[in-house]
Amino acid sequence: MKTIKKIGLVSAVAFAMLAFAACEDSSSASSDETSVSSSSVESSDSESSSAVDKKSSGEEANEKDKSSSSDTKSSSSTKETKVSSDSKSSSSVKSGDSSSSNKDYSSSSVNSSSSEKQKSSSSTKQSSSSVISSSDGDYVPYDHWAVLGPRRADSVFKQFVDTRNNRSYYYLTIYNKDHSDSLTVFAENLNIGEMVEFIDSTSFQSDNKKIERFCYDNDTTNCDRYGGLYQWAEMMGFNDSCNTKSCAHLIQEDHQGICPKGWRLMTYDDYKFVAQSENVIHNSYEDMRTQNGFNGYNATGFSIVPAGYIWMNAFTRIREGVYWHYPAESVKFDAKEYSKSGRTNTSGGDLNVQNTKKTYGFTVRCAKVTNKAENN
Repeated sequence: MKTIKKIGLVSAVAFAMLAFAACEDSSSASSDETSVSSSSVESSDSESSSAVDKKSSGEEANEKDKSSSSDTKSSSSTKETKVSSDSKSSSSVKSGDSSSSNKDYSSSSVNSSSSEKQKSSSSTKQSSSSVISSSDGDYVPYDHWAVLGPRRADSVFKQFVDTRNNRSYYYLTIYNKDHSDSLTVFAENLNIGEMVEFIDSTSFQSDNKKIERFCYDNDTTNCDRYGGLYQWAEMMGFNDSCNTKSCAHLIQEDHQGICPKGWRLMTYDDYKFVAQSENVIHNSYEDMRTQNGFNGYNATGFSIVPAGYIWMNAFTRIREGVYWHYPAESVKFDAKEYSKSGRTNTSGGDLNVQNTKKTYGFTVRCAKVTNKAENN
């Protein structure tokens, strides 16, 4: 009986010890979980607090840095634009057109990609200076064949490629009524040179190291469709000072100006010849103007388009009229500031001599120099 009681006592003691140990383990595990959980929250709060403090102090510092950086960036942007412009000028001297400057602008855009403001400025300049403002590839070059009129069926048009910018032009030979004389002329307006922005009457084509052009509304797609707009001295290939002084002594017979080699600027006599050609059946203005939006028949194939022009302080009359300078100074007005010119519009025209400011922006046509080998 004593033995049984002893065994029971031992069992009870052992059971109590096991229960106590189990309770201690459970308490320890619970304490560890609480500790981990508490540590995690504390760490998170600490990081959050640290991040806020860091962000706050960083933003405060950044405001100063940003202001300083902005000033530096502005200065850098101005400097970079100037360098890009100088580089562009150098490349344009060789090519005579802005197509080669696209590389410079592309490079400029890459360099300025870290700054949205600088990138936007660079992109604007790139658009305004490209031959065609179609960096996204959406713009389709204008189909000049579509405006050449009924003479397309006669297969009278040929094409000439200006190697200065690889621009192709339609041209044709026009005869007088008895075919005793002929004149070979562009059926399109000239489109060559780097576009410079026109703002007002203080805007000039003044870089005498390269050909410059204005594009209607400062949009190069208008140059593609209608041709460039040129001040008199630029058209003549003279120093820009010839817009405000007489340069009659520099004008040559068969004056090339900015026309391609083997071609020359059209004169008053040339326009009159076209106006009286064998194919005039309505009247000179209507048979020289395009059918496409210019109220003409274009029976001559000469294809005058409503390019508009720059008059005084603004672009005006696109799709309504066109002016062109003759390679001659005014004899009626002050030759220092006035040229001879011609014009036509949707309701008529006057190929006879006008007297207009040399600084106005007009279109340019070229005629083939006689007795010279073709360049095509």
